[in-house]
Amino acid sequence: AMVLTEDGGTLEYDCAHGTIDAGWTISSEGLLTGTGQHFQEHGGPIAEDEVIEPRPASYEGLLRGDDLRLTITLTDSAQVLGTFDLKRGETGPVFKCL
Repeated sequence: AMVLTEDGGTLEYDCAHGTIDAGWTISSEGLLTGTGQHFQEHGGPIAEDEVIEPRPASYEGLLRGDDLRLTITLTDSAQVLGTFDLKRGETGPVFKCL
């Protein structure tokens, strides 16, 4: 699930969430690029003083009509976290860690 405005965005995906900074772009060809942060979640209880350390991320995608194929990459390790297919106006299944 993704919400994107001129000021940036938020994402929710399996066992994680992320942010997209202001300044993201979509080209005339439908190429989306942006940067932000990724927050890895985990199952089980969360300690009161627990802090989830953010990791820098890049967001790249291709928008065709109402369909967006989005790839998320950690920029500090070049690890591709995954590619996600999103459809405007629809909420896909998101499975949080248990």
